[in-house]
Amino acid sequence: MKIKQLIIPFFAILLAITSCTEKTTVAKKDLSSTPETKSDAKMESFLDSLTKIMTLEEKIGQLTLMSTDWEKTGPTINENYKNLIKEGKVGNIFNAYSVKFTRELQQLAVENTRLKIPLLFGYDVIHGHRTIFPISLGESASWDLKAIENAARIAATEASAEGIHWTFAPMVDISRDARWGRVSEGAGEDVYLGSEIAKARVRGFQGDDLFATNTVLACAKHYAAYGAPIAGRDYNTVDMSERELRTTYLPPFKATVDAGVTTFMTAFNDVNGVPASGNKYLLTDILREEWGFEGFVVTDYTSINELVPHGVAKDNKQAAEIAINAGVDMDMQGGVYMDYLKELIADGKVTEHQVTTAARKILTLKYKLGLFSDPYRYCDEIREKQLLMTPEHLEAARDMARKSAVLLKNSKQTLPLSKDKKVALIGPLANDKYNIIGSWTAAGDRYTKPVTVLEGFKEKISNQANLFFTQGCEINSDNISDFQNAINIAKKSDVVVMVMGESEGMSGEAASRTNLDLPGNQKELLKAIKKLGKPIVLVLMNGRPLTLEWEDANMDAILETWYPGTMGGYAIADLIFGDANPSGKLTMTFPRNVGQIPIYYNVKNTGRPYEANGPEQRYRSRYLDVANSPLYPFGYGLSYTTFKYTNFAIDKKTYEFKEKINISVTVTNTGSFKGEEVVQLYMRDLVASVTLPLKELKRFEKVMLEPNESKKITFTLTSDDLAFYTQDMSFKAEAGEFKLFVGTNSEALLETNFTLK
Repeated sequence: MKIKQLIIPFFAILLAITSCTEKTTVAKKDLSSTPETKSDAKMESFLDSLTKIMTLEEKIGQLTLMSTDWEKTGPTINENYKNLIKEGKVGNIFNAYSVKFTRELQQLAVENTRLKIPLLFGYDVIHGHRTIFPISLGESASWDLKAIENAARIAATEASAEGIHWTFAPMVDISRDARWGRVSEGAGEDVYLGSEIAKARVRGFQGDDLFATNTVLACAKHYAAYGAPIAGRDYNTVDMSERELRTTYLPPFKATVDAGVTTFMTAFNDVNGVPASGNKYLLTDILREEWGFEGFVVTDYTSINELVPHGVAKDNKQAAEIAINAGVDMDMQGGVYMDYLKELIADGKVTEHQVTTAARKILTLKYKLGLFSDPYRYCDEIREKQLLMTPEHLEAARDMARKSAVLLKNSKQTLPLSKDKKVALIGPLANDKYNIIGSWTAAGDRYTKPVTVLEGFKEKISNQANLFFTQGCEINSDNISDFQNAINIAKKSDVVVMVMGESEGMSGEAASRTNLDLPGNQKELLKAIKKLGKPIVLVLMNGRPLTLEWEDANMDAILETWYPGTMGGYAIADLIFGDANPSGKLTMTFPRNVGQIPIYYNVKNTGRPYEANGPEQRYRSRYLDVANSPLYPFGYGLSYTTFKYTNFAIDKKTYEFKEKINISVTVTNTGSFKGEEVVQLYMRDLVASVTLPLKELKRFEKVMLEPNESKKITFTLTSDDLAFYTQDMSFKAEAGEFKLFVGTNSEALLETNFTLK
């Protein structure tokens, strides 16, 4: 109570003053009397009053974001940062969570600073906070927008209960290069699907009302084209045409703006020679002026400082000048705004109006979160205890893990397994808690909370004498000391389940790889077990597409589970033993080998296209040593049941530009298991003013069908869905011939055609 008595009177007076001002303002402007308009007018009046009495140093403080180094030192902040907060020089903090810690830090701001402006707390809540869901790439493989939105909603609920106001997610970078470790954080290679998932995640994090204490600010990152680094090497240069930038890499960011995202984060890379954190074309011309984004832009970690090694700034002072003039509002961790903005204003390089404008954007979101009415409204210990890792949250994570898994192979119906079989469970990830939740796991407990595959199997197999386990090998080692134990238990079993893949640190940030085979001697162990002639099920955990040609040829079944999260072991057991049916579909193409990368489904034709089933074609676009086709294509994923597509039709063959194109197809479950199918609709423009892809995803629907059940699926397209950047860079559709495709993945498709005139 004493804390609130110190704080609230100041803001109560200011809010009272602005309420009076609001009445006058409304009368003068003849604004509508809707609650939204009144609220906006009150906020604007409040911010006018506040910014007028703020000093330049206090405004610059709002543009500064600093870390607590939580993971390194525990819930403490060093004395220098404490003093900076007290002096009003740091208005935002990240890497701080829990009610106790965030309250402690908030007190430094609201009890010690002149204006008592509350701190904004940010954190990397990427795929769960305490309850960890599958990695983002895994979630995308569910193709289930409602489930993805719900996962973000649960993450926001838990994070906000621990004092967090803002998450650095979603990552919406499109990427076609599996060497780049950060594909694990995104939604894969497709623009349409990636945009839909981006919107779902923004809705999940932010909800319908930012003032609600179970929502957090979302942050679209990394703006822009971070997913296309040359050679797949993290932080590397990005070089592409304006057409490719706008066609492939910008649309998911625009989708988040349309969904109401409140913040953007700049990328580490340069784009065509200009680093993103100093790129006025991206940050001002496109983001604000073209798209109308009204939130604030934060840099990634020290990326303003990195303008110096990029070679576009001679020192940090010039870097600060470039960044703020480009449109960066908040400096993450670099301290260059704090150190140089006042001096740059004195030099005439920057105006105070620019600083005020940036500060106001940040203050606006603090206001919308309700932090001015009560800086401690997110510091509720009762809510913290009630909302973390609830049974409902854990069940949602288990369901998401089931939905995210992709069945890559299942010869002779090896899966699902009977629960009375003798099972040998082998592999470095079979009884691993630490790695199963993947990278960027926020406040997730790696040591006690995650459910391992072994624990999941024990829940399913009632006769424990039928379950044998040994690790067999390590994730990335040449140690063969446990090989013989693995061989011995495999000999006693009816079926062998091998759980293999990457460690969590082998994908994610700064985790680029040029060899995407199973690491260490995992494949050697697979080969040793293969010699026994037993059926082998390979369960994969990894953060990216791997190269699995040998495994595909030699394993009886392969289940891709990514890093499935806290409840991963239970979910995998549900799938392996048939209590759930795999329904995931790949959102990134799996290459045959690294030499094919970048590889993706929506490629363009060349003047010399290769026909896989044609005669010898020496002078065609192909490899001499491997097929052009991937190992597993985009949209691919098997089920324990089978689906048949029939009656693919459109309502007519010729359309005017303003007409709707109505499409239908009947899907039938022709197998004996209840299952979900992702019905995928693709389109091709056959002749255009510029070269276009051979097919592009335009719609999809995930449908559950009982055995022998049929359902008619309908889609509607308009000419807007056929638009592209024409030769003069106008975005529009052109008259001509089109093909439509529908099917179970990007290669197994029915087709029809129509004309647009």
